Amino acid sequence: MSDFPSDSAHAKRLLTRRSLLGGGLSLLGTAALGSLLGQGAARAMPHFTPRVRRVVYLFMAGGPSQLESFDHKPGLEAGDTLPDSVRGDQRLTSFAPEQLKIQPSRFSFDRYGSGDGTWVSELFPHTAGIVDDLCVIRSMRTDAINHDPAMTLMQSGSQLSGRPPMGAWASYGLGSLNESLPTFTVLLSMSRDLTRNPQPLLNSLWGSGFLPGRHQGVRFHPGAEPVLYLEDGAGVSDASRTRLRDARNALDAMHFERTGDPAIATRIEAFELAHRMQTAVPSVTDLSDEPASTWARYGEDARVPGTFAANCVLARRLLENDVRFVQLYHSDWDHHETMVTDHPKAARDTDRAAAALVSDLKERGLLDDTLVIWGGEFGRTVYVQNPRGSNYGRDHHPRCFSMWLAGGGVRGGIVHGQTDEFSYNVVEDEVHVHDLHATVLHLLGFDHERLTYRYSGRDFRLTDVAGNVVHDILS
Repeated sequence: MSDFPSDSAHAKRLLTRRSLLGGGLSLLGTAALGSLLGQGAARAMPHFTPRVRRVVYLFMAGGPSQLESFDHKPGLEAGDTLPDSVRGDQRLTSFAPEQLKIQPSRFSFDRYGSGDGTWVSELFPHTAGIVDDLCVIRSMRTDAINHDPAMTLMQSGSQLSGRPPMGAWASYGLGSLNESLPTFTVLLSMSRDLTRNPQPLLNSLWGSGFLPGRHQGVRFHPGAEPVLYLEDGAGVSDASRTRLRDARNALDAMHFERTGDPAIATRIEAFELAHRMQTAVPSVTDLSDEPASTWARYGEDARVPGTFAANCVLARRLLENDVRFVQLYHSDWDHHETMVTDHPKAARDTDRAAAALVSDLKERGLLDDTLVIWGGEFGRTVYVQNPRGSNYGRDHHPRCFSMWLAGGGVRGGIVHGQTDEFSYNVVEDEVHVHDLHATVLHLLGFDHERLTYRYSGRDFRLTDVAGNVVHDILS
């Protein structure tokens, strides 16, 4: 069945040679678009009442170290060798040293928040201040040990490129909350103090995969042109732009009627959305109307376009304008030899603004129906890599890592899961990537086993053939 149902007889009456050439193009474009899309862009089909309406995913590309963030291991002794019984049959990366020597964290930890408190590293002082709003998951596990497949799995539920990411699935399942802005937006952050190349990020991470193209993420860029090629060229009048758009839509509609190709309907909708975005995007991306309290909360970096802090402010504005899914990347967390010098820089880039975003959403009453996710594609090893004086590195580690969630439907002030004494294996309440995806979809109102899309002869879903909702972290 086509993703874009149409009333064939109605479309034929609209798309006659006389109507095309007779000047009624604006009416024709609107009617044809409504007929072809069947109002599908705004459809909502959750399986049960959603707990959240929006998601913002703060993705720390490269792999933050759980040993330097939320998984405190005070009993580690420098120079001890990781026991073979702990490593088991785990595959190591090509960077792994011959001897797996233990390296305790050089950074101190303390307990924060109510009750028994949550252990948080000194690298995240602002996050420590909001732990009562966070569910810290210490028992995450993934299947991939290298960056590209691990990031692809974390986004799309598969290590193979070409599957839709979470944002595309949310768009497909729930549709738009604001027809003048993309349902799924993407923000890439640059570090202000970068001493190494950032982790590469592929466009496929926010593509639509096999879903219709209208569900792909739209990247917002820093600076004067937030969305590339959105504005009209110099000298193009509103009247000529409208005539061109209507004529193009009419021709596209005629082509769709002949071929039934859903990509044509996607193209029509993309042009219509782009037209609406010409007004909406400049308004939402212009931070000049933010009060002084914004910069006091998010920090002075928020004044610099493209920084993580500036993108957190923009993410809040997008969420305020009912953008369904905001994916925010920070790509400087892969520290194989500079854990002491560069992990603090990455933390400084992100800690204050991430905490500010949570508290800002809470004060505005948006956190109750917004889910905030923080984390990377895997963790780091307990064994040292490339020690150089006081500096050291850590390798990729998929068997256990830490993430946190905040917002609607999530229990705040809790820690879920435990790792062994080496932060090498999960020993309690493991949360696989598929489980995380099932839980996010659950909060959005979906049974993850029923949110499917038929492609190439089989039904696909975000959680592939696995995944369980982690009910223990839900309120």
